[in-house]
Amino acid sequence: MLRRSIFRCFFGGALGTYLATGLAHAEEASVQTRRPLLTDVPPVPSSWDDVLEGVNSKEDWEKRRVALRQRYLELIRDQYKPSKPTLAVQVHEDVVVDGVYRRLYISYNVEEDERAHAYLGIPLGLKDKAPGVVALHGTFPQGTKQAAGLVDNPDKAYLDHLCRRGFVVIAPEHFVSGERIPPEGPYDTTRFYQKHPEWTAVGKFTYEHSIAVDVLQTRPEVDPERIGAMGHSLGGHGTIFLAAYDERIKAAVCNCGGSSFRHNPQVMEWARDRWYVYFKHLRPILLQKEAPAIDFHEIIALIAPRAFLDVSGINDGNPAVQRQRVLMLLKVAEVYQLVGVPQNFAFFVHGRGHAVPYESRQLIYGFLEVHLKPREATQARLVTG
Repeated sequence: MLRRSIFRCFFGGALGTYLATGLAHAEEASVQTRRPLLTDVPPVPSSWDDVLEGVNSKEDWEKRRVALRQRYLELIRDQYKPSKPTLAVQVHEDVVVDGVYRRLYISYNVEEDERAHAYLGIPLGLKDKAPGVVALHGTFPQGTKQAAGLVDNPDKAYLDHLCRRGFVVIAPEHFVSGERIPPEGPYDTTRFYQKHPEWTAVGKFTYEHSIAVDVLQTRPEVDPERIGAMGHSLGGHGTIFLAAYDERIKAAVCNCGGSSFRHNPQVMEWARDRWYVYFKHLRPILLQKEAPAIDFHEIIALIAPRAFLDVSGINDGNPAVQRQRVLMLLKVAEVYQLVGVPQNFAFFVHGRGHAVPYESRQLIYGFLEVHLKPREATQARLVTG
């Protein structure tokens, strides 16, 4: 409109009107030529396509999967984990919550000289064996108490929420939190690397969370074939690492977990030289601008065909990185399609930032119910009266 007014101002009268009309027609024609045909479906190529590069069948994928799993175990340096000790579970507290479930505070061995603590919730009145869930807390000093709903944000009281839905839940402490906060402070891994210089913090917590699965499977109330995992933030990517590591996890949900190595301006946070160090051995590689041999889309793909849901905020951190996360997840969806279980994969992206809002919790818990409970538990019914 402004351009047409300028033409009328300079040229005036019929000539100005003629030129302005011609300009308007030219603009409309230009817009029309830029409009794509309705039948066009352009591909969405991305740098995440490499997970399926050269893979054309399930057999191809199984070969790729074997190679990816080896890369994953090398990433977390699984070969340096200690021998698994006997559990020797002890109960330190036993209370009934609202007449709905028992909440035990327990401890068990994770190394010969080291014990972990956890809250264990068991619904009352179970008639059959129930599904079990490993609920992983985020970077909070007393994360087990948070997950039990005893402190901090009730949105993160996963053990309480899930027990009320009929799940047996274990909420283990992260190894530098709760009863094992080191003298340097919560989530400082200095002493861990002094004790295990060749291992990784990710390998440590993944191994411990796998031992939490062992604990669940010792409970007579739990169906050992129906174990799930979920977590937020540190617990979110902890869930990814656990589900890729331990195939006893049949359904997993990551809420606002870490992003990736590639396309990540903060990639050095995965190999800091201070405080909480995920992968100490990656620091020289990342400083040289080299990528590790495996990235998050490939780690998540290791979970297939088992169920996986990713929940994230498009405004949680760097928006460009979070948009790349969507592209990454679209490629993971293709893996699930290839192996014939597209219904076992889902992702939800919201604008609520780094949080576990009501709608996310309903989706997370519903996803676990669909994939861990009998079909009749989540099946809709017609009105009969």
